[in-house]
Amino acid sequence: FVGQLLQNKTVGIIGAGRIGAAYARMMVEGHKMNLVYFDPYPNKKLEAYLKDYGELLAKNGEAPVTCTRVETVEEVLRTADVVSLHCNLDKGTHHLMNKERLEMMKPEAVLVNAARGPVIEEAALVAHLKANPEFRCGLDVFEDEPAMAPGLADCPNAVIVPHIASASFWTRSGMATLAAANVAATLQGYPVWANPNAILPFIDTPLSELPKAAPSLVNAKELNLKTMA
Repeated sequence: FVGQLLQNKTVGIIGAGRIGAAYARMMVEGHKMNLVYFDPYPNKKLEAYLKDYGELLAKNGEAPVTCTRVETVEEVLRTADVVSLHCNLDKGTHHLMNKERLEMMKPEAVLVNAARGPVIEEAALVAHLKANPEFRCGLDVFEDEPAMAPGLADCPNAVIVPHIASASFWTRSGMATLAAANVAATLQGYPVWANPNAILPFIDTPLSELPKAAPSLVNAKELNLKTMA
């Protein structure tokens, strides 16, 4: 089994939020890949970072990387050598990757699903994997977990793991800490942390110095809880 080099190729991101942007940086910095992404909202911070990174490469005599936001999912699929899914699951993204869109991808492309299982029409993916032996996929989630579509587990060009992308000691212990901090803060009447995407002060801080707030309550409005100014 022989694969393709990632260096100097193009990575495509569908959903450039916090996780999608972090993945994009890993691929661009690690393999000097160009980035093409689709998201309804431009990620200006990511674009500025990669622009600066490209200029740094150029100053050191290397080819600069590029970052391009496109207007449709289809443009990402036709352009990228690796496509990684980081979108929300809703009516608009259910079976986003169906037979028609899979066929838009390069024959030797790699598809990674780090979002939710039903974003991919799994039966169509199995058929595509069987018809295109150079096409590859990496799946951490499935359309009907824990079950998989018939034939998926037998595809040699599919790498499958059982929804364990968060399975590191730091991540799992951090998740437990955040959950406990949410309960403790709410019982003590503390407000909700203003930025749920910036919760490292709750994880990398001694317990005696934790902020007096609930770090990440997604239903704070429904519970009529106050948010820190």
